[in-house]
Amino acid sequence: MAFPDWLLRIETDRFGPFRFQLGIDEAALLLPLQRVEDAHARFSASPLAHVANRLEREVVASSVFGTNTIEGGTLTEDETAAALDLDPGQVQAIEQRRVLNIKAAYDRARIVAETPGWCLSVDFIRDIHALITHDIPHPDNRPGLLRDTPKSRVTQVGDAAHGGIYKPPQFGGDVSRLLAGLIDWHGQLAAAGVPALIRAPLVHYYYELIHPFWDGSGRVGRVLEATLLQAAGYRYAPFAMARYYLAQIDRYFALFNTCRKAEARQEPAPNMAFVGFHLEGMLQTINALHDRVNRLVRVLLYQTRCRQLLDSREINTRQYTIVSQLLAGGPAPTLVALRQTPWFQSLYLRLNDKTRSRDWAGLKAQGLIVEDGGVVLPAV
Repeated sequence: MAFPDWLLRIETDRFGPFRFQLGIDEAALLLPLQRVEDAHARFSASPLAHVANRLEREVVASSVFGTNTIEGGTLTEDETAAALDLDPGQVQAIEQRRVLNIKAAYDRARIVAETPGWCLSVDFIRDIHALITHDIPHPDNRPGLLRDTPKSRVTQVGDAAHGGIYKPPQFGGDVSRLLAGLIDWHGQLAAAGVPALIRAPLVHYYYELIHPFWDGSGRVGRVLEATLLQAAGYRYAPFAMARYYLAQIDRYFALFNTCRKAEARQEPAPNMAFVGFHLEGMLQTINALHDRVNRLVRVLLYQTRCRQLLDSREINTRQYTIVSQLLAGGPAPTLVALRQTPWFQSLYLRLNDKTRSRDWAGLKAQGLIVEDGGVVLPAV
């Protein structure tokens, strides 16, 4: 890997010179890049097809929750998942509308990412913004329209707690010129073979410095990054990265200013911190997804075995109900607490303790349940 710096300097009308550059230490990135690629290869080789639908639903709900919460969304993750199942035409609550809008943007991104020959464009960026901000009441909500701050106002982003306040380009002509420049610059990187793992976070970073919309720029930036990664063949992790950014939110916000100030001081590799942060997140996210796939497959095999034991009458319907309830999730109960649940008591309402003990012993003998530290768990 040896790329020229691909410096693109654009003179604006009112903002001054703006520079797009790789700004990385390529040698220092070789190992992190390889680690992500190795993790992705292992993940891709896992039995994804068996649990793809379940994993897709989980990733979308988690990702929408993450990116929405970063921008001030108030729904919990469970409420977010529930909102995703609503009919868009019947949604009244604004928070639910925000969730469905992000989902619509994700759907659009996945479609274009799988389209042969697709390239990042200003039109795509505007389309994603229009989807994200559709029917959201905001004094500056202008879906798909680039920002042109009047002289009577000042657009600022950031805060003192995260490296300072930044004043992006204000004049609409500068915003349009820089966004077009970002597209051209990215096209040069792609043509030169710069890996998506480097291109995607850099597009994310420079897009946020341009901050082309009044409201919604943060959500759009994360979708752009995810789309470029998905177009390069990465699955699930690009959108799941939103949870990593949420978990690292202070560092995430601060790094925009860290890199910007490093570039202003003409430090070598000024963008290294953000790209390295991104690669760290991709590695963690892919490994977590791999673990989740393995867990889902184990559960699937466990469910299949339980069903086979029931069909062959090696366990009875009461025993099958017990393992199904334990597998349904929630905090692992103690044996005492389990026996006090209404559903468990209803199983043995007209049966004696001997029957209950025999059922329990049978589940242990089949290796379907374990007691660990006083709690009861399905042996998945």
